[in-house]
Amino acid sequence: MCHVLRLLSVPTDRSVGGSRQGATFASRIQPVGSPLSSCKHGPCFEESDHVDSSPLQASMGRWDFPFVVDSRLGFKGTCWIGECRLDMQSHTFIGFAVSSGCGRDPSILAGHGRFSVQPHLRPGPPLLLARVRWMMVLPRPILPGFPRTVQPTWVVPPRLDRGPRARFTTNSSNMAKAHELVAYVNGKRHVLPNGAGEWTLLQYLRHVGLSGTKLGCGEGGCGACTVMVSRRNVWTDRIEHRAVNACLCALYSVENCHVITVEGIGNLRKGLHPVQEKLAHAHGSQCGFCTPGFVMSMYALLRSKHETPTEEDIEEALAGNLCRCTGYRPILDAFRVFAKADTRAYTHELEGNGTRACGKDGKEKMKDGICPGTGLPCRGGCSQQKSCCEKGGHNGKERSVDLDCGDAELIFPPELVTRTPEELHVPGKRSTWHRPLSLESLLDVKHRFPDAKIIVGNTEVGIEMKFKHAGYPQLVDGSIVGELNEIHILQDSLVVGSSVTLSTIVDYLRYNSKCKGSSMAMAFLGQLKWFAGLQIRNAAAIGGNICTASPISDLNPLLVCCNASFEVQRRGSASRFISANSFFLGYRKTAMHPEEVLVRVHIPLSKPYEYVQEFKQAHRRDDDIAIVNAGMRVQFKPPEGSSLLWVVEDIAIAYGGVAPNTVAAEETAAHIVGKPWTLDTLRKAVDIVSEEIKVGKDAPGGMVEFRNSLVTSFLFKFFAISGLKLAKDAGEQAVGEMPAGADSAAKPYERPPSKGLQYWGPPADGRQLCGERIPVGEPVMHMAAELQVTGEAQYSDDCWPAGTLVGALVASKYPHAEIVAVDPADAIAMEGVQGFFSAKDVPGSNAIGAVALDEECFATKIVTAVGQPIGIVVAETEQQARAAALKVHVEYKELPPIISIKDAIAAGSEYKGEGHSIIKGNADGVFESGEYLVMEGECRIGGQEHFYLEPQNTLVIPGEGSEISMFSSTQAPMKHQKLVASVLGVPANKVVCRTKRIGGGFGGKETRSFYVACAAAVPSYLLNRPVRLCLDRDEDMQTSGHRHAFLCYYKLAYTPHGKVVAIDAHLFNNAGNSLDLSTSIMDRALLHLDNVYNIPHMTCKGHVCKTNQMSNTAFRGFGGPQGMLVMEMILEKVAAQVRKTPVEIREMNFYKVGEKTHYGQALDNARHLDCWTQVIENSEYHRRRLAVDEFNKTSKLRKRGISAVPTKFGISFTTKFLNQAGALVHIYTDGTVLLTHGGVEMGQGLHTKVAQITAATLGIPLSSVYVAETATDKVPNASPTAASASSDMYGAAALDACQQLMVRLRPYMDEMPGKTFKEVVNAAYLDRVDLSAHGFYKTPDVEGFGSARPFNYFCFGASVSEVEIDCLTGDFQVLRTDIVMDAGNPLNPAIDVGQVEGAFVQGMGWCCIEELVWGDEEHKWVKPGQLHTRGPGTYKIPTANDIPIDFRVSLLAGRPNDRAVASSKAVGEPPFFLSTSVFFAIRDAIRAARSQESKSLDFELDSPATPERIRLLSADKLTGSQIADDIRPGGSW
Repeated sequence: MCHVLRLLSVPTDRSVGGSRQGATFASRIQPVGSPLSSCKHGPCFEESDHVDSSPLQASMGRWDFPFVVDSRLGFKGTCWIGECRLDMQSHTFIGFAVSSGCGRDPSILAGHGRFSVQPHLRPGPPLLLARVRWMMVLPRPILPGFPRTVQPTWVVPPRLDRGPRARFTTNSSNMAKAHELVAYVNGKRHVLPNGAGEWTLLQYLRHVGLSGTKLGCGEGGCGACTVMVSRRNVWTDRIEHRAVNACLCALYSVENCHVITVEGIGNLRKGLHPVQEKLAHAHGSQCGFCTPGFVMSMYALLRSKHETPTEEDIEEALAGNLCRCTGYRPILDAFRVFAKADTRAYTHELEGNGTRACGKDGKEKMKDGICPGTGLPCRGGCSQQKSCCEKGGHNGKERSVDLDCGDAELIFPPELVTRTPEELHVPGKRSTWHRPLSLESLLDVKHRFPDAKIIVGNTEVGIEMKFKHAGYPQLVDGSIVGELNEIHILQDSLVVGSSVTLSTIVDYLRYNSKCKGSSMAMAFLGQLKWFAGLQIRNAAAIGGNICTASPISDLNPLLVCCNASFEVQRRGSASRFISANSFFLGYRKTAMHPEEVLVRVHIPLSKPYEYVQEFKQAHRRDDDIAIVNAGMRVQFKPPEGSSLLWVVEDIAIAYGGVAPNTVAAEETAAHIVGKPWTLDTLRKAVDIVSEEIKVGKDAPGGMVEFRNSLVTSFLFKFFAISGLKLAKDAGEQAVGEMPAGADSAAKPYERPPSKGLQYWGPPADGRQLCGERIPVGEPVMHMAAELQVTGEAQYSDDCWPAGTLVGALVASKYPHAEIVAVDPADAIAMEGVQGFFSAKDVPGSNAIGAVALDEECFATKIVTAVGQPIGIVVAETEQQARAAALKVHVEYKELPPIISIKDAIAAGSEYKGEGHSIIKGNADGVFESGEYLVMEGECRIGGQEHFYLEPQNTLVIPGEGSEISMFSSTQAPMKHQKLVASVLGVPANKVVCRTKRIGGGFGGKETRSFYVACAAAVPSYLLNRPVRLCLDRDEDMQTSGHRHAFLCYYKLAYTPHGKVVAIDAHLFNNAGNSLDLSTSIMDRALLHLDNVYNIPHMTCKGHVCKTNQMSNTAFRGFGGPQGMLVMEMILEKVAAQVRKTPVEIREMNFYKVGEKTHYGQALDNARHLDCWTQVIENSEYHRRRLAVDEFNKTSKLRKRGISAVPTKFGISFTTKFLNQAGALVHIYTDGTVLLTHGGVEMGQGLHTKVAQITAATLGIPLSSVYVAETATDKVPNASPTAASASSDMYGAAALDACQQLMVRLRPYMDEMPGKTFKEVVNAAYLDRVDLSAHGFYKTPDVEGFGSARPFNYFCFGASVSEVEIDCLTGDFQVLRTDIVMDAGNPLNPAIDVGQVEGAFVQGMGWCCIEELVWGDEEHKWVKPGQLHTRGPGTYKIPTANDIPIDFRVSLLAGRPNDRAVASSKAVGEPPFFLSTSVFFAIRDAIRAARSQESKSLDFELDSPATPERIRLLSADKLTGSQIADDIRPGGSW
């Protein structure tokens, strides 16, 4: 039915939407000829068949109607007054605003439902109207921090609950052209380009200048590219908001959608969205590269939820986002405010969350709590208030954080509400895009193109196209075919269309009454919870997961065990059904014919006494592919005869990850059918399944023993879970004897929301300046935080000038080979390619290197590692450059490679003269004396990928003559300047390197970034055009080096009480194919071998191994953690030998204050004892030690462990000349200051801290100081930003410059008391005083490695961690961690706490989760020299789900450091090693498991302590009978 609306002019003085003052002119709209009925709140529409042919007389209207507003925002009431606007020329609905009826508070619509626009074939005069922005006001905030005032660009009214739906008549002749590919981005209409079927949404967004959406990995694994996509569901007629990965989302899949990026929800000029504001002010952004992704994940959650999200919802929504800097805790704290309406929950949880100040007795006293408005420790007494006034982040006077204030919300565009999807056929050079609307049309496309790929979320095909270089000429969008989007219950089966997304399935299973409580539904929900990240689940369809036929699919084993059937169809034929058990034929091979389409999946619902269970074990819990998974189902029936035991009527057992395809354990199932659920049945089943399902030696994926053990573990768990359920449902007599530990085996994984405490003392300097605190010592916000949360912070790959070419490296495919020939002819002939450049084109020197010039810019005759650059292709676009790089033909002659440390030792491959020694006492004499117990052993420590979120990249811009400017993501701009100048053959004074900020570095961009700059500089210089080179994540991980893997062979002498007397240790590291910094890294490992222990006799020798890996390099800790971990591993062994606790052994061997290290430096002002004593007390270690032991007595298959670990870390470069720094300070006549220094901001807050020092020294507000980019033409010859010394050095250099300026200004200050800084500066300026100063600092006394004082001072710390492991699977979680860190008088305690937390979580990844897998003797299934783990799909860093559930950090208060600026201490690297408390807590739990099984307690736990190692070392005798007691899983050492 069509209603024509007559507009009656009515003046009104009511503000539009109740949000603006003043009168507006409106018109009343009503269906002509239909009477208005009344409800208690006012008139409403009634149905009418009358149609008026009168032309529309006005353009604006006002009408009354009833409806129910979106309940997710918590609004009440049913009747509202609205105002609309039509554009009669384009026949589109422009705007809609509402205010309350009956004098209630005004409110807002969220955009669900719509008004339909129907074409009306009647001539009428067109009337063009201007676009209007409407202001609307919420009645009240349901969530703290949720916006009260919202200013949308577009607002769509909801469907009316009573009366007819309002409709508008339009002239169809003026409809938008059907062939336009229309999408909206941040409220603006975009017509998508033709011929871009292979483009991703991310490529398009960055192409149009929306650089806030970042490229982190390109495979949907990091979340940096998260955006919100809103679309109208044509079947439910609702607007759906989903977070998706833009890097995988096909561009044309967002046609008819609204894409919202971080730029669209708030910015500095117009105001921050509350999500952005909370994250910035809670110190949740460090490097900032991942920040827009977190913001958009949280924003999409709030937009998509129909109720207030829980803390669990928030953590689940963020599971697909990775952060390498913060340790996640401040991010979770920032967003937790959106899950809590009662702010008192912040101030009363966890024994009084807040800061602690130190009293005169040195003990900490509790003060006020966490401010609910900022998430910061609050000393201003504002924790019970609604808002907290902030200055620079907290307790100031300038910024008022009002929890009720908000910003503009972009609402679904009206054009898209009325725009009907059409079939698409968009040809392209690489791929043609098809979008059928019906099943018939889809089958026709598939018939014509049998090899066409049907995609919905593009989560698999997109990865194949990008990383496997798959070419798919025909891409078919199956997302809006009706039959493929069905989900319903039919005849006791769940029917799911193949295009239904995984998130939709989750919602249906949760809320459908027939599915609630169903064992099948619960199993699928349990598996989908850990299926990738939410962004992937929002996009990926069940059909894609099935048809990919991955052997590690999480869903396929469940589908097999549930007897699911797949309905497939081809053109002209009826549907046929294939059982899931016979569907998967081999590796990624199915029983479907090429022209067939999977239409529906039929899954039978569970019956009474039928139990379905899912299983999955991965490297980490969240967003990870399975190592092994399984689905199991059993149907019980009552007993027959006199027996009370129920018997198995039917059972199905299916596994993934153990064969090329999903397999069913049919022989095992056949044995169980008809038998009771008894221990004997289980034992026999375990024996059968261990033979039936067996992973072969050297099978792809490795971990053979582990995967085989999981087969029996899962069966054991299923037996325990099902037995307990049957006993509950049918009575305990229904099951036989349960195996020991059944309760603990059946315990589901549970993780409450994480929580944390952060303690620090008050600032050492309590002076006031102009009514404000001196900025030094205050927890002010990171200076770029607000830029980072809005996406406005610029990184080096975010913008480039017009005409910029894009480079792609041509890299070696072999670890060691001779280059026979290079032929780029095919590449050069390709469209857009501007040239190929290799060693013969280098205008200057081809020799490059970090220390020694032992590398080549481009390989000449020999390649020595996979990924080594041979040349570079440059083209007009990245797609062209990468395609051309694949066409460069390189002919090789392979040579034998050396990959691992053991290979190098066997071949005697070392960098001669680079392995140094430290000798103290006479270790050999002690061993020969025979007076002590002697132990020999081997420690193995794996490497670690940096996984900075921003990949290596550079932009090189040629200038006049031979000038070169670079914008590089590097920690060492000087190194770039020097080497690029050398490669180009130009003087260094013509080369400038600039770095605004980098998206994480951790040492990985100290030296391994220069080869990217050198490679890009050659074509830029020769072509005289800008060249951009950005590595893909897989290229970056393969080529840019890692933390060094270490081996240590040691001999130890100790007393029967556990006192270590002597050690002889030989340390080996894997340097790779060039020296890089490996010598210095080994030196630091030797210097830190003692940790905090006084060992009278030490002989330490380093060996720097030369291998055919790309050169390994600096990483947070720089070798120190490896050296300390060796010592801690040894002490754990000693504790086991003398039967004492590791804590007792550690305390027995501690240094005393004033004693000297093994290299001769005195430990003056040592604070390891202070940190140790405090962390033992704070953590209640001794009480919890007893509690852990009690838990382990009653829990057979889940064990807990607890451990305490100290650290000592030396601060300074161990190469003497690097300990220098410069800074440049300008004062302008308006009283503001420009600061430039040689350090690089990479998230550690360096710029903020140096600015705080500058402001405090000059006596000005922090807001008056601006830090410019780091550039070699401002501060020359700067040392790399590394060694944790940057705040010390650049802070001191800035202090020197400011002190010079103060000397010049002091006379004017004395003459002008009470005058402002601006007035003083102007007086000096008029008197011709130089208002610019260069500061310089060199660290005093340090002499470098080989001296008795290699370090300026030491940082100390201690931590206690408690873990729980699952002995059947190797899964673990950290229950609680307490840290006490010595940070001197912190320059910025909030930033320092963030560094401690981030370092700890990163370190936990190193020693417990992250594992590099190389193609070596241990991993023959990987090509030699290839890095298998070169992306987030295979290499797993910690997620928010992995951090300690209870995370408490204290900064040691009242301990100033007189050897650094403002009595502070470094904090970047020192906390990293404290993460090993988790590693040793896991070892403690394994010890408990082995003790229970009467296994030897002298076992080897290598680093990292992955689930594989945990499971194999703690296996029980029933499920692990095939595992040797002394097993030691291999690794890439």
